[in-house]
Amino acid sequence: MLDLDRHRELLRTCSIAAALETVGERWSFLILRGAFNGLQHFEEFQSTLGIARNILSNRLGRLVENGILRREPDPADRRRVAYRLTDKGLDLLPVLLSLREWGERWVASGPSNPVLVDKATRRPIAPMAVRDADMRPLTRGELEWVDRSEL
Repeated sequence: MLDLDRHRELLRTCSIAAALETVGERWSFLILRGAFNGLQHFEEFQSTLGIARNILSNRLGRLVENGILRREPDPADRRRVAYRLTDKGLDLLPVLLSLREWGERWVASGPSNPVLVDKATRRPIAPMAVRDADMRPLTRGELEWVDRSEL
């Protein structure tokens, strides 16, 4: 039987709230999508996303401050700044892909374009899934939150 007090305490220490505080805002996710698709310069983000300049400046600054993007001089033109994904930012790719799949299934009218494919095979990537350590897909009924000390 579930101990509600213990479960509440575990939820209070869950990292989801901290992660959302760092990137959980619509424009931030769209900026990240742009960065994963090769956008690097302020003007590229602004014209592609149609975002107000002040909001874009704020969100880029926050993503840099949180170590998700880094600012560096553009090698092609040292007067320009390029925004590049850090390792921390690159680790958000599965999150974005899962969010996109969820949107295609529950919000949009079907699959969206473009399609993400494996460069080597040109086949679409497999759907995101929760898997066990041996890569077996797991259903919600097969999952349980436990205190790390119980492992």
